[in-house]
Amino acid sequence: MSTTAAERPLPQGGTQARRHRRAMGLGALVVILVIAGLVSLAVGARSLSPTEVWHGLFAAPDADQRLTDIRLIVRTVRVPRTVLAVVVGVALGVGGALIQGYTRNPIADTGLLGVNAGASFAVVSAIALFGFTNPFQYVWFAFLGAAVAGVVVFGVSSIGRGAGNPLTLALVGQGITVFLMAMTTAISLSDQKALNALRFWNSGSVAGVGFDVIWPVTAFIAVGLVLALITLPALNLLNLGDDVARGLGVNIALSRTIGIVAITLLAGAATAACGPIAFLGLMVAHVARYLTGPDYRWLVPYAGVLGALILLVCDIVGRLVVRPGELDSGVVVALLGAPFFAGLVWRGKFKSA
Repeated sequence: MSTTAAERPLPQGGTQARRHRRAMGLGALVVILVIAGLVSLAVGARSLSPTEVWHGLFAAPDADQRLTDIRLIVRTVRVPRTVLAVVVGVALGVGGALIQGYTRNPIADTGLLGVNAGASFAVVSAIALFGFTNPFQYVWFAFLGAAVAGVVVFGVSSIGRGAGNPLTLALVGQGITVFLMAMTTAISLSDQKALNALRFWNSGSVAGVGFDVIWPVTAFIAVGLVLALITLPALNLLNLGDDVARGLGVNIALSRTIGIVAITLLAGAATAACGPIAFLGLMVAHVARYLTGPDYRWLVPYAGVLGALILLVCDIVGRLVVRPGELDSGVVVALLGAPFFAGLVWRGKFKSA
């Protein structure tokens, strides 16, 4: 039976030891993520003690105005943004790992499919045409725009002489992205309300979004995660080359289709909920590969947990650096992630997809 490069037998139980190390590392990341989540509930414009956080989460309604204010802060502000940061971070981390695997392009991210540009175009169009101002109103247009852009890119790249080629997918995605960005700019410059909304939405933030948006977005992301897990064994084989994968019985067209649908659901839902968070999927996929090696059965879970952890930490940092104001988490991801990414590249720590 064939094995991937990541799972070739090692002498004297080496494979078992490596699996144990990977499992322990993933468990440690989950513990750190839980700790970061608790910190996220405590910090902000108004810092709360652990006791106050506990009361805010579990205390029954009370006549004490101070406790009432704490409950309001914890339950309606900090819990939703913490949950959203984790959900969106997982989605973008997994999506980034998948897109690099399916395109075999180490600098690919979820924006390669035109998802971010499609969502932005749909948001400004909905605001300009219908005057929407509530995120719950235009989040559906954002998701629809992201999904349509992904389908168009995948569909166009699947026809003609370069059908199914990762390079064709990248070129088509870039072309659609440039076109949609131009259309978005044209609409936003002609409509002041759309321009103002785009300025806020385009920065990427997990603040100000309630569970009325989080729950449906999480449902789409859950479907995307299930599809992603289904394709991981085939993705390992695809990265050995199409000819090898085909010889080992992989249905390449079906596997790529399921993978692109998963990426579109993950990136589209995440972008619709909080705007484009640039760079996150690209960065965590490389860090996960450095930690786990090329086996996507481990790389993808690592990328998901790392994505959630980094986005949550960046959101916490954004609340602290300019108190009582805050920086959007998307801005902090770019500010902290770009130098970190450049440093790893300079030191030669990254492995190609």
